[in-house]
Amino acid sequence: MALMAITRGVSPSINRCELSYHAREPIDFDKAVTQHHAYEDCLRQLGIRVVALPAEPELPDSVFVEDAALVLDEIAVIPIMGAASRRPETKTIARALQQHRLLKFLTEPATLDGGDVLPAGRKIFVGLTKRTNRAGVDQLREILRHYDYEVIAVEVRNILHLKSACSYLGDGRILIDRSLVDERCFAGFELVDDPDDEPGNGNVLELNGTVIVPASFPKVSGLLEERGFRVKKVDVSELQKAEAGVSCCSLIFAASADPSAGPLGK
Repeated sequence: MALMAITRGVSPSINRCELSYHAREPIDFDKAVTQHHAYEDCLRQLGIRVVALPAEPELPDSVFVEDAALVLDEIAVIPIMGAASRRPETKTIARALQQHRLLKFLTEPATLDGGDVLPAGRKIFVGLTKRTNRAGVDQLREILRHYDYEVIAVEVRNILHLKSACSYLGDGRILIDRSLVDERCFAGFELVDDPDDEPGNGNVLELNGTVIVPASFPKVSGLLEERGFRVKKVDVSELQKAEAGVSCCSLIFAASADPSAGPLGK
């Protein structure tokens, strides 16, 4: 299946990013840009067609495009992001997606960040966090029931997003930090426990049998290699200072859109 990725350049104002659980550290902008380019190159090496949008200087967190949309084979959902400062990010993402998918928009009082949404086949797990509320889960469930998806709310503890704590590895397997999520929601899946001494290491990105892992998580890399995965390590250390992972820097989806997907819709 041909895949494409939408990415966006690192904002020069990234040092003003939103933080919920990390202490603020200076982010080296030039190094962050270099790391982001290397991340995009990694996607290309895996056969992904990358559509790189320009940086948004006034939107510090805008490099983290995953939070601004959920893209499935049939549809894309544009949320109201949990942090008010980030809500303008969805405008350019919606414009970039409208040629590929029919768009649906969440409405107030719903809030939802794409980093809280974990698709696993026809099941869509959604974390209840500071950024995503029950109204967001309910509206997403109502939209996606027309496409035969099951939306499941997941209680999340002490971390920014659901996908900071767990990632889908394909074939019914989920990498998980059980201390951060309600594991009972994942009944029927094989849970792969990540090492408990690498905080935030639940976020990896599986693409057709290869898993992209932050270079700062060597134990996760070793665990996945032992289980037969090909692993590509990327250095995202500057972006991690902004509570980032490897999934949040791209929106990845099947390049061939549903032919019925037309212009911007609500």
